Amino acid sequence: MTNPTNMTNPTNPTTSGATLSLHPDRLLPADPGTRAVARSLYEHVADLPIISPHGHVPPAWLAQDTPFRDPASLLITPDHYVTRIMHASGVDLADLGVGQGDLSEEASRRAFRLLCEHWPAYRGTPMRLWLEQQLVEIFGVDVVPSPETADQVYDAVADWIGRESSRPRALMEQFDIDFLATTDDPCDDLEHHRHLAEDGSFTRTVVPTFRPDKYLEPAAAGWVDDVDRLAEVSGSDTGTYAGWVAAMENRRTFFKERGAVSTDHSHRDLGTEPLEDAEAERLYARARAGQISAEDGARLRRHMVAEMVRMATEDGLTMTFHPAVFRNHHPGTFARYGADVGADIPVSVEATRALQPALARYGTHPNLTLVLFTMDETIFSRELAPLAGFYPSVRIGVPWWFIDAPESIKRFRAAVTEYSGFTRTSGFIDDTRAFLSIPARHDMARRLDCGFLAELVTQHRLSEEEAHETAAYLVSTQPREVFGL
Repeated sequence: MTNPTNMTNPTNPTTSGATLSLHPDRLLPADPGTRAVARSLYEHVADLPIISPHGHVPPAWLAQDTPFRDPASLLITPDHYVTRIMHASGVDLADLGVGQGDLSEEASRRAFRLLCEHWPAYRGTPMRLWLEQQLVEIFGVDVVPSPETADQVYDAVADWIGRESSRPRALMEQFDIDFLATTDDPCDDLEHHRHLAEDGSFTRTVVPTFRPDKYLEPAAAGWVDDVDRLAEVSGSDTGTYAGWVAAMENRRTFFKERGAVSTDHSHRDLGTEPLEDAEAERLYARARAGQISAEDGARLRRHMVAEMVRMATEDGLTMTFHPAVFRNHHPGTFARYGADVGADIPVSVEATRALQPALARYGTHPNLTLVLFTMDETIFSRELAPLAGFYPSVRIGVPWWFIDAPESIKRFRAAVTEYSGFTRTSGFIDDTRAFLSIPARHDMARRLDCGFLAELVTQHRLSEEEAHETAAYLVSTQPREVFGL
């Protein structure tokens, strides 16, 4: 692998022999007066319980209290935020454990060495913040990752993994994760969630999230098989569009009865244009026959999404919507490793016209909460904040995925607060498969929001008392409101 900048040279004097530590004022404003206010605000919220209403932690980990296997499988392999940076530097995903199943110690150690060799590539990224906080606060590591220290860091993590206190259930307590939502297929039997709910020794709340995307993409390969499976588990005949609607309603009820508070949706656009009943049935029949075009598939999908909004008004499940992603951008990577390995790329999106049909029908419905996420930062102030500033049903999702990063979060608050205030956002969403990064991600959000509030205080736009109230509201009250906890 070429290394034109020599950034991974182990003799780099900026890393060799350096001590790894966390500055107590990291991410807070640089101005001393503003920083003092931000520090006071942060101290007020730093130790509040974590509410994580959208993420991808496997429920089986918690139901079975599964021990973590090895350092690479814990910190590297499942975290596409981490692996994509090394992939961009020329590292094969297979060498990081992606798609390889259980790793031998040799393979795990090799993946960890690659992370340490490429540590300089993470400078300035949120992944660097999250990883450093995990290394210091969870594993007690005090050396900077490098080729020289890779085995030392690996051994510290491996030693931690072997402890009883390092199993998932114990960590829910240690991290003070009060509420955690997973992301689940509508056909899932939710047995792991049932087990957790019935286990009196487990004191935390873990609930499923209804994620129906693949059942709403009738032009996609495999859709017919998927809706046939939907028929099996729901008991509704999905041979017709009306049967598909009944099956979806059945599964939503099943999820809600087992604790679900939200549904989650990700498509290329935010379209919600409805079709006439006859046209929906016609297109559905063509899709069942494998004869629907991509254009008609998108038309039917937008109609189906509008149906999801309608269902939300009836069952009260919060609807989160995060479009603007070109999934599996590199076909070769998808063919070799599958989805969710870092090859999804943001695209632009339009919200005002796309959502107007659904909001015209349901935007003022008292039982609807629609949370709009995006990776297209250009629409925060132009479209999402004005929509949330008018429609009582609309909330603006905080930055997530590519933009749950310090500068993006600061831009977000500046972009939306003037138009919609603090009350129209969602609360922080960590959206992670990397369980151990949850505390670091929430800590980052708390620090940045306290910094933003401190700026308003020092500009005499907000009293310090109001800032303290708002900081606690954003961490605890708001996510409970938005997700009906």
